[in-house]
Amino acid sequence: MLEMKFIRQNADVIQEVANQKRIQISIPDLLACDEKKRKLLQETERLRSQRNSLSQQISQLVQQGKKDEIAGIRDQVKGINEQLVAVEAALTVVESEYNQWMNLVPNVVSPDTPIGQSDEDNVEVKRVGEIPTFDYEFLDHVTLGEMHEMIDIPRGVKVAGTRNYFLKGAGLYLHRAVQQMTLDYLVERGFTPMDVPLIVRSEALDGTGFFPLGEDTTFKMADEGKWLVGTSEVPLVSYFRDEIVDVTEPIHLAAVSTCFRSEVGSAGKDVRGLYRVHQFAKVEQVLFCENDPEVSEALLQEITQHAEDILQLLELPYRVVAVCTGDMSQKTYKQYDIETWMPSRNAYGETHSSSNLHDFQARRSNIRYRDKDGQLKYCHTLNNTAVASPRILIPLLENHQREDGSVYIPKALRPYMGNKEALFLNNLTLK
Repeated sequence: MLEMKFIRQNADVIQEVANQKRIQISIPDLLACDEKKRKLLQETERLRSQRNSLSQQISQLVQQGKKDEIAGIRDQVKGINEQLVAVEAALTVVESEYNQWMNLVPNVVSPDTPIGQSDEDNVEVKRVGEIPTFDYEFLDHVTLGEMHEMIDIPRGVKVAGTRNYFLKGAGLYLHRAVQQMTLDYLVERGFTPMDVPLIVRSEALDGTGFFPLGEDTTFKMADEGKWLVGTSEVPLVSYFRDEIVDVTEPIHLAAVSTCFRSEVGSAGKDVRGLYRVHQFAKVEQVLFCENDPEVSEALLQEITQHAEDILQLLELPYRVVAVCTGDMSQKTYKQYDIETWMPSRNAYGETHSSSNLHDFQARRSNIRYRDKDGQLKYCHTLNNTAVASPRILIPLLENHQREDGSVYIPKALRPYMGNKEALFLNNLTLK
């Protein structure tokens, strides 16, 4: 959420950003609604002040015993009350309209954010690692997973419908190993590890900027008014909702959680394999810091580097891209995506995302701190996907496969994989 004063001063810029982010909002209509709201508030205050003044007169007349003068004033108070009822009713309608508009206002974007319409317009920042070449017919992760009896998609579909799967044996170990390795990495760097609620109230999704525009991608609990989260960013940020926090040093939180997404709008897209599924797990970084663009920019670089370090530990080739306006969400000020090479796609596929939201989220969630002068300010918040599985299993299996069908295990993962150097077809257990 942006401050109304800022919206008034930057109306044209915000409208342009809304258009680029494909958000259906008219900033002029919002400003007109705001003006109407302010006039109704002024009228409400004027009428209440007038009523209070008349009530005091009545009290004084009663004390003076001048009861014959009271009736006329009471008639005036009655007339004012009738006006107040009408004005307050109009104000309620206008405030509802105003709140609907405000919930659609996008965050502004950083000066170095590329202008574009889709992920095709994202700008590559750098590439790391060598793309593998195969002098034999390589296998995709589904085939490898079936050969090693670690992925079962047909039974996942049988039990839960499309975009579902079972992981078993070494597949489950890999799934858990990348998460635990990542969590250990973050804890060593000062993050507080957390287990979080996966079912939240709508206020948590509103406050973090996932609603109202993300409702169609979120699973709702029947008759509960609650929702399954698509990222632990929601409960981690909401942990401090309506609180005053200490950000003398930035707050670093990390959660391992299951996540759920309905994938509405992706029918027919990425239907084979584990790239786009309804249920997955993430290790998420969430940071809170002072309201200083230089501080939050430095932290954005820091958490992005953490994700890069994880990929380097997994010995995977990847690239970092600056996300363009048309590929950004409503809440994002600046974003990097990290895409890992996936041989079966013959392309890089998104595996990580890193965002700086400035104070947009904190305003919606009412998370503040006191600056050195004791003044209350809204925090800056940031988030990053340190690792997401089973999507990360795609490049892990495909890039590290060998001609004999075995799969190399990166050194950093071996302590979590029974110290195995590779997964072999003639030995499908880690024992």
